Amino acid sequence: MRKNIKITAAVASAAALALGLSACGTDSDPASKSESGAKADTSKALVVAASPTPHADILNFVKKNLAEKEGLKLEVKEFTDYVLPNTATQSGQVDANFFQHKPYLDDFNAKNKTTIVPVVNVHLEPLGLYSKKIKDLKDIKAGQTIAVPNDTTNGGRALQLLAENGLITLKDGVGTSAKLSDITDKKGLEFKELEAATVPRALNDVDAAVINGNYALEAKLSPAKDSLALEKAEGNPYANFLAVKDGNEKDPRVEKLAKLLNSDEVKKFIEDTYQGSIVASFGAPAAS
Repeated sequence: MRKNIKITAAVASAAALALGLSACGTDSDPASKSESGAKADTSKALVVAASPTPHADILNFVKKNLAEKEGLKLEVKEFTDYVLPNTATQSGQVDANFFQHKPYLDDFNAKNKTTIVPVVNVHLEPLGLYSKKIKDLKDIKAGQTIAVPNDTTNGGRALQLLAENGLITLKDGVGTSAKLSDITDKKGLEFKELEAATVPRALNDVDAAVINGNYALEAKLSPAKDSLALEKAEGNPYANFLAVKDGNEKDPRVEKLAKLLNSDEVKKFIEDTYQGSIVASFGAPAAS
């Protein structure tokens, strides 16, 4: 039986309260104790916050098939947004998280004064353009509406995908920080900004939508087969990684999980399960 825990509003409030306490530097903050040199209790389960698909699926594969052999107790908590996993990790409510890429984390840390750091890369989820009304990229025309994620990094990433496929033109040099105001030629298109998790549900209301790989999979879309346009994997900076609060990288439980997430068994699980829609990105620790 899966023991994933759906996060409720009450838990969200608790996470916010805990984050506030940690910001004040109280002695009761468990993360602070870890940073002061106290050893982590390796007899306790390592609690990891994760998006349901594919992150929690990968973690549950590790939990079921690999963790016990390494003497690792693993608990997976599912979060359906891109904020609570980091605030809960910062506060010590969870020990680690697995849901994000480096550009998003850099932006989040800067805006929220959090100190989350990458541990090890695991996989890449190519961002794609999808539609229930249009069968080919060339059929996108002036007057149609495209939904894009509203968070800074994924929004810019979405606009880059559209620009690379000739649907819009962007100001020179804006890169992945591009905003709608950086579009120099919309080519008659309209845009609707939505929270990343809700974009798949808007497919019936717009002509096309740029959707994150994990949310596409949750919506039963195959990035490899269903997308009108898809990010290239080669040289892509958006690998998803295991992350912890700064100072907790050497927790023996974290080190064990990092090793397992980069194992041949996990690589095969990713290849067999996602058939190219998600790609393993092992090889080196995530840049810090």
